[in-house]
Amino acid sequence: MPRGEIPLDPDGGPLFEFAARLRKLREQAGRPTYRDLAQRAHYGIATLSSAAAGRQLPSLAVTLAYVRACGGDEREWKVIWQRTADACVGADASADADTENRNRGGTKPPYAGLFAFGEADAGFFFGREKLTGALVEHLKEKRLLVLFGASGSGKSSVLRAGVIPAFPDGSALVFTPGAHPLEECGSRLAARAGTAPGPVHAKLAAEPGTFHRMVRQILAARQDTGPAPEELLVVVDQFEELFTLCRDVKERERFVAALVHAAQAPDSRTRVAIAVRSDFYTHCTRLPGLAETLPHAHHSVGPMTAEELRAAIVQPAARCRLTVESALLTALTADAHGRPGALPLLSHALLETWKRRRGNALTLAGYRAAGGFEGALTQTAEELHDALDGCRQEAARRLFVRLVALGEGTEDTKRRVPRQELDSGPDTDFVLEQATRARLLTADGDHVEIAHEALIRCWPRLARWLEEDRGQERLHRELTAATTLWESMDHDPDTLYRGARLAAARELPPQVLTARERAFLDAGESAAQQAQQRDRHRLRRLRRLSGALVVLLLCAVTAAGFAVRAQDTVTRQRNEAVALQAAAESVRLSQHSPSLAVQIALAAYRQSPQERTRDALLSTLSVASMGSQALGSRPAGQAPAEHTPAGHAPAVTADGRTLAMADGSRIVLWDMSNPRLPRRLGTLDADGVGLNAIEFTGDGDTLAGTGVDRVLRLWDVSDPRNPALLSKRPTGHSGPLYSIALRRDGRMAATSSFDDTIRLWDITDPARPRMLGTLTGHEGNVKPVAFSPDGRTLASGSDDRDVRIWDVTDPHHAVPVAVLEGHRHFVDALAYSRDGRTLLSGSDDRTAKLWDVSALPRHRELGELARHADIVTGVAFAPHGRTAVTVGVDGAVNVWDVTDRAHPAHLAHLTNPRGTVKEVRPLAANGTFLTVTAHYSVQIWYTDLDRALADACDRIRTTIGRDQWARHFPRLDYAPPCPRRT
Repeated sequence: MPRGEIPLDPDGGPLFEFAARLRKLREQAGRPTYRDLAQRAHYGIATLSSAAAGRQLPSLAVTLAYVRACGGDEREWKVIWQRTADACVGADASADADTENRNRGGTKPPYAGLFAFGEADAGFFFGREKLTGALVEHLKEKRLLVLFGASGSGKSSVLRAGVIPAFPDGSALVFTPGAHPLEECGSRLAARAGTAPGPVHAKLAAEPGTFHRMVRQILAARQDTGPAPEELLVVVDQFEELFTLCRDVKERERFVAALVHAAQAPDSRTRVAIAVRSDFYTHCTRLPGLAETLPHAHHSVGPMTAEELRAAIVQPAARCRLTVESALLTALTADAHGRPGALPLLSHALLETWKRRRGNALTLAGYRAAGGFEGALTQTAEELHDALDGCRQEAARRLFVRLVALGEGTEDTKRRVPRQELDSGPDTDFVLEQATRARLLTADGDHVEIAHEALIRCWPRLARWLEEDRGQERLHRELTAATTLWESMDHDPDTLYRGARLAAARELPPQVLTARERAFLDAGESAAQQAQQRDRHRLRRLRRLSGALVVLLLCAVTAAGFAVRAQDTVTRQRNEAVALQAAAESVRLSQHSPSLAVQIALAAYRQSPQERTRDALLSTLSVASMGSQALGSRPAGQAPAEHTPAGHAPAVTADGRTLAMADGSRIVLWDMSNPRLPRRLGTLDADGVGLNAIEFTGDGDTLAGTGVDRVLRLWDVSDPRNPALLSKRPTGHSGPLYSIALRRDGRMAATSSFDDTIRLWDITDPARPRMLGTLTGHEGNVKPVAFSPDGRTLASGSDDRDVRIWDVTDPHHAVPVAVLEGHRHFVDALAYSRDGRTLLSGSDDRTAKLWDVSALPRHRELGELARHADIVTGVAFAPHGRTAVTVGVDGAVNVWDVTDRAHPAHLAHLTNPRGTVKEVRPLAANGTFLTVTAHYSVQIWYTDLDRALADACDRIRTTIGRDQWARHFPRLDYAPPCPRRT
């Protein structure tokens, strides 16, 4: 359970009564955490907690979402909200209607919302004057600009509303690459030149210099008709579409070559500005034409300073003779400052606040009614969704999911979709119209797209839609592309799906397919049936002919076959032996030369894809996952690198996104949303006392820890950048403490000790923990303790070789309900499956055991995991429950398929060359686990082979040379597994 809420102000009047009712409703619902409420209500945690704080009246939409999440009566609460609004503001009860009346008046809003600022909005574009000036000077001096920035940092706006107006009118050509960048570029140039796009496209594909010559022709033709600019500014926005939508590598390279040549030709009359998301920087370095120019052409867009933010907020309003309330300015600046992707959220929140303005003032009350910083966008999207009926909600889901390009090692991005790809029906047309009116989508000409990628990040419902079956979505995208190709080639039967691809596509739900896609699949099915019929006729003829040839060929084939087979066998065995030797060597190299080790392991796996080479590849990728600096051991007492996790005692939140690492007397908090790029959040200090065990509550808001001083400490980590100590309480144990466990609801903790006892604690109020009772019964040191997911039982392991399970429903009278006997040595590790039906234990007897505890007190041993050569020190289940991981003193990380708990299957044996692995925890990213070694180093292990193969080349710095290849792969042709890098 998280910390108690701040007491309400009794003098708060109607707001006090309203907030008290909301809190009572939450009590009646079983006091769910605000994290759980946010998942149900699709609003942010801060928005929902503020609704019950009693400081201001939440919007009706937020109130009803809160009520729905708690199972309340929405009709009753509409009346309660209306009465409270009347009592607080009087005439404000009709504020929504007034807002609509004002919006119908046709006044142009001073803020762009989710849309990028365009040339027409230059008069409202403030705060980026310094950056705009630097970019203009860069373009004038160097002609080629590659502008990198996070999604939402304002790249598009600064180019369109800042840089373009600094050049002569009509001198800019702006476009996005799309799936076919050369075709898009040819169409734009042809429109300027007044010619047909087909020939221009063909010339661009054949000769990159065509772009440069076409620009000169366009400018020369305009000079003949009157005054014209001397140069053309070409702006390529959303350059990352070159990697997310365009699948033709050659077309990418030709497009880039055309841009670079046009900017660098001696007689160039073209200046090129490219805007690309910063997480695609590595992709850009793989383009030969661009990689050489990047060091001199790139420029980055960072977060706005506080002064720039104030200008962006106040100046557009001042242009419209509006004022911004000082409290609102302070709140917006605090929310947006230091956040590189916050600008679209800021602009949307300002737009929604403008709609709720009072007279000529933008107020804090209007901002809060709109839902706050991130809540404004979520509220707009949820209001759109809630206003639709069932059929149209399903149409909205299909539409928004289709407008997202799924990331391949990067974040998901928006996707520009031709209208012909969408089924034209009343439901889809209605949703498209409403979403466009709400400024969530843009529809220009023949294309539709999401207004800004911030919607993908901040709308939980859309994120949930995308995550429910990403594999199905990728298959659907491939089907859409194949359908488009089939139509573009006049229904050529050679482009139809066959065999396994057709069968897989047929498994897609019919309701997600458009009429075009269904026609494509039907044509493929018909062609497959016709092909089968032809094959049957052909087979009958071949059988008659083959009977006559078999006897004649048998003797010759037999003699030749023996010779060829013998030679092939020798070659295959030699290559396999070389691959196995290289794979073993790659693991040894991984801690010193991770880049080289990954390439050797990858080449070995491709040469001989088998269990040992697969394990070596996963081992080297895991060692290299956070870079050699992150994984090196360090002397005792030396502070870890500030940019990489290190320590000896880890704790991970239930969602796997936040890591706490105890390192001596301090705890460092890390954001592990992207395990390859951990971000340091904050630091906790334990007053110089060494910590040996830490654990998060289920909601991740509280962290508990124990140290050598046998004191229980609790910290508030709801804001991980500013953690705070809540309490310190001596545990009363007479021996050293070994571990701590927290029940998922945050109400109870358990500490284990070498005094052979367990103590239970009430931490409902983390500021005042209370001891509930002491559990005795073990006949040796009590080591691991773990609560079941439902919190009804507690499992404990001991040096007496037993695992005891305690009923802690009444913690004052906790009793043992089962003793699991079977280990032959000390029990050192425990983990429950997510459903609570299975317990996994690890022991000094070199085994881990799976136990069925679904019907206590009855229990039984299910299966034994025995692949370690030494003590099993840690065990964990993956979040989905189908995979388990065990680690040990032998330095091994073993991965198991436990789908059939009675017959667990070994999946992978990964090796840590640094020796003993002490702890293991699952992370948020699918198939990833975090381990901690005896030398305080942290490693990320990838168990998904497909993902490892896709990402392997991203880990290397320099391509393996011929000498190194010959050393590790003698007598095999030089074939580096990754593109050349220097």
